[in-house]
Amino acid sequence: MKKVFIDTNIVIDLLSKREPFYDESADLFSLADNKIIELSISSLTIANTSYTILRQTNSKTAKEILRKLRLIVNVLPLNDKIIGIALNDDSFSDFEDGLQYFTAIENNQDLIITRNLKDFKASKLPVMTARQFVETLNQASC
Repeated sequence: MKKVFIDTNIVIDLLSKREPFYDESADLFSLADNKIIELSISSLTIANTSYTILRQTNSKTAKEILRKLRLIVNVLPLNDKIIGIALNDDSFSDFEDGLQYFTAIENNQDLIITRNLKDFKASKLPVMTARQFVETLNQASC
């Protein structure tokens, strides 16, 4: 089963029903729900997503949404080693992108799904949008 690391923007697209990206993120999460792929996020994504959801709803509802999210995704740790690597690496101009990338690397993920492909130009892992990934799977099953 493919280990797919998803960037924060994909999670927020789904949970906030952000158009025009909602359908492709929903397709991705459906694949995980059906045990076709294994989705992972960093613990940083939980914090960033919580902040965004709290701007749209109350604390109780936000926590319930995050509880449901945890049923579908693996939450990977953001630890001192990953922070150190990201701080000492010049490949990513955005520190948060570096944290996400090195979390994926340290946890042996197969690829990264993001809407911001340009932010991961330095990635040694394949990087795709949710739409590209779902289309690739659909073509492979034909």
